[in-house]
Amino acid sequence: MPLGLGRRKKAPPLVENEEAEPGRGGLGVGEPGPLGGGGAGAPQMGLPPPPPALRPRLVFHTQLAHGSPTGRIEGFTNVKELYGKIAEAFRLPAAEVMFCTLNTHKVDMDKLLGGQIGLEDFIFAHVKGQRKEVEVFKSEEALGLTITDNGAGYAFIKRIKEGSVIDHIQLISVGDMIEAINGQSLLGCRHYEVARLLKELPRGRTFTLKLTEPRKAFDMISVRSGGGRPGSGLQLGTGRGTLRLRSRGPATVEDLPSAFEEKAIEKVDDLLESYMGIRDTELAATMVELGKDKRNPDELAEALDDGLVTSPSRMSFVFDVWGAIGDAKVGRY
Repeated sequence: MPLGLGRRKKAPPLVENEEAEPGRGGLGVGEPGPLGGGGAGAPQMGLPPPPPALRPRLVFHTQLAHGSPTGRIEGFTNVKELYGKIAEAFRLPAAEVMFCTLNTHKVDMDKLLGGQIGLEDFIFAHVKGQRKEVEVFKSEEALGLTITDNGAGYAFIKRIKEGSVIDHIQLISVGDMIEAINGQSLLGCRHYEVARLLKELPRGRTFTLKLTEPRKAFDMISVRSGGGRPGSGLQLGTGRGTLRLRSRGPATVEDLPSAFEEKAIEKVDDLLESYMGIRDTELAATMVELGKDKRNPDELAEALDDGLVTSPSRMSFVFDVWGAIGDAKVGRY
């Protein structure tokens, strides 16, 4: 993430999933496999990680969203490694995995897998489907798109505002991956970079979007969603806690977010959309973690990376984030 991650609270070490059967792995679809070691708990500073035999096991169940047998995966510490494990389980190239949803096979942006997975969550992987190229006339400054990304190099559409420029183009849907704008490849770009490029396109001109939609199951064909409502479905996990995936450092098992943390994350995610046209609960959660112990907005500003929000909007954004965290602390929801 484009953040100076600063100091973090010390999280409890990974624990073994109670549903994991001794001696069984999860790389094959419905088949036992070797023990993965990538999901290790946070090692002590300066010490090597524990040997694979001593690392805890967290086993998750997964299916392809358009339909497949159930696979078992383990041994991942970030989203990119998770996609790799899913690809191994279903014998797919890792680049085919676009994004994942939790506990639903539908393209439901309220259930999008971000930085946390509940220890009892079922993972549905959405893979590449039909490719399409669409010409768009930018009649308004705002296109009505909210962009997110999968943490592994693909940016896609998370929400389409009702009545907007994009809303009138039926070929464009929530979940579509944005591969290129006017022939410029966006593979490997973060969501805020794509949102910035779209914003900078001149009004009154036509531009071309190259898109890839997720492969759909039969019951999802012809469904076009406007995406989740802002803050309507923040789901950071279910059951006995969550596995927190980090872009830097090992994954950790943490308690479910408190009411304060959940509401603060929701409000900061709304600010990300308002200022930058993106939604990213992992980034919002990191900001809340950084900001909840800061004494003033200046300290929070020092903890955030300068590249995330550029001047002159940066300090306004920081003040709003500071205010959102403060409101959540005192119960002003």
